[in-house]
Amino acid sequence: MSKTRLEAFSDGVIAILITIMVLDLRSPAGSDLSTFVAILPGIATYLLSFVFLGIYWNNHHHLLHATERINGAVLWANLHLLFWLSLVPFATRWMSETEFATLPTALYGSVLLLSAVAYTILVRVILACQPPDSVLASAIGTDRKGNISLVIYAVAIPLTLVNELISIGLFALVALIWLVPDRRIEARINAIAGGRHRGAGLE
Repeated sequence: MSKTRLEAFSDGVIAILITIMVLDLRSPAGSDLSTFVAILPGIATYLLSFVFLGIYWNNHHHLLHATERINGAVLWANLHLLFWLSLVPFATRWMSETEFATLPTALYGSVLLLSAVAYTILVRVILACQPPDSVLASAIGTDRKGNISLVIYAVAIPLTLVNELISIGLFALVALIWLVPDRRIEARINAIAGGRHRGAGLE
């Protein structure tokens, strides 16, 4: 089963989600600085969500690049991930329009958490259909960054009852953790390619 259509479809969905979020941005009510300042929370929320979608797109690309084969379970796991990502524009808009009220912020965090869970499931389902000694399996390892992210989300959501800004700060922390693309897969592929080149040079 080819992975090309899966990757193309996922890229298209993420591009549409980013477009929807841009269209949801409100213009200033006037032309002075104060009206621009009033929409800064919405711009900041859009930026955070844009970064999250960019992170998923980047890591999803690396994941599929190292994937040798897929099956029907992978297709459904990928749709599961895209379902939760498709809720990001809605959660972003609600949190922005309510100026970071408790429930919308908690929902935003829940969408991020469930997206992270869905990505973890996708990785495991893909690993299950790879050859035993696949590049992907050796590159993923214990997925420490992914596990840390899940814990931070799980802590941040109930903290919305204490202070929403603390939760948003934790969401931003996860984004910072992942802002540098996950190099494990790329480094592993490069290491194997380098070993092959050296081996070919000895022949």
